[in-house]
Amino acid sequence: MQNKSWKLKLTLLLVSSLTIMSVITISPALPQMAAAFSGVKNSSFLVKLVLTIPALMIALFSPITGRLIDRYGRLMILWFALVLYAVAGSAGYYLKDLYEILISRAVLGISVGMSMTIVITLIADYFEGIERQKFVGLQIAFMSLGGIIFLTLGGVLADYGWKYPFLIYLFSLAVLPLTISFLKEPVITEKVNKIIPQVKAPGIIWMLFINIMIMWIVFFLIPVQIPFHLKALGVEKNSLIGAAIATSTLLSAVSSFLYSRIRGKLGFLSIFSIGYLLMAIGFLCISLSESYLLDVVAMMIAGFGMGMMIPNTNMWVMKIAPPQIRGKEIGKLTTFWFLGQFLSPIVIFPVLNALSVSSTFMLASAFLFLMSIGFLIFHFSKMGKLVAQ
Repeated sequence: MQNKSWKLKLTLLLVSSLTIMSVITISPALPQMAAAFSGVKNSSFLVKLVLTIPALMIALFSPITGRLIDRYGRLMILWFALVLYAVAGSAGYYLKDLYEILISRAVLGISVGMSMTIVITLIADYFEGIERQKFVGLQIAFMSLGGIIFLTLGGVLADYGWKYPFLIYLFSLAVLPLTISFLKEPVITEKVNKIIPQVKAPGIIWMLFINIMIMWIVFFLIPVQIPFHLKALGVEKNSLIGAAIATSTLLSAVSSFLYSRIRGKLGFLSIFSIGYLLMAIGFLCISLSESYLLDVVAMMIAGFGMGMMIPNTNMWVMKIAPPQIRGKEIGKLTTFWFLGQFLSPIVIFPVLNALSVSSTFMLASAFLFLMSIGFLIFHFSKMGKLVAQ
């Protein structure tokens, strides 16, 4: 894929934006949904699962997708995933039963597990070296900007009714014709099918998988808990809640866009250490905040830290995953990415039963600080210097 056109790049970026949109778009509508289904047993917990259950299905189906695309190619599966995305995503607008909505969200997760695994693999297929490093940062930045647009739009639509944000998922039908016109099946797919010897990725890749799961378990406190936190502070407009959460995504976009420059000066492990430190500071500010403005600033700091760590993980996995099993390894990366998002409310739920939301963010801040120190120590160790080359 020499001389990649702007049309190809834009198409990859648009497909990438569907990933973050799949989960957070309906976040501002959660309090309204909780009120609408208040008569359903355990509705408070189930409504939060509406936000995160796609992540479970993404986690389950990404490895399957990775193996399929290594064997049968990328694009046909991508086209199917985009149609399924529109159908399942918009179903929440029509459905009236909470459990039916949960099922539709699970199907949405299957489609995202396909599309995200494929788009990350295509980026690794199409780009190499510094060009790949720049595009990986651009991809995460574009995902974040897409998140801002869709999250803000979701907040505006939620002011008219909690069902309306589900219509945003029809956007995938606008992306579909672009993927048909501008994406080409990589030659690597044909080569991989002819390779017989068993190939394995370096063991350090499992540290990256587990780390990204931890990152999302903690960071997902923002879209899941901040709407309720801001309601408790007296913020009533869903559009303001959506805008507040979008600020973390905005700064995530900025740091992702700057990733190539950051990576040019810092190693993989150093970036993780700094990213976790910024998240720790942001979460500490949220725990101490009693105002909307301070919450916004805090989420900006946390978002900036998270934004540099996501492309850092993707880039490191792309670098060390052998081309013969690239789809398989990226499928695993996607699995742990979204497993973290799904597990977040489950892990945090018992903590919230024992502590307030503010105390939960304080505890998370302490944990993030320890993660930062851990990566700093790893960076200066002999093993750290060896694996991060």
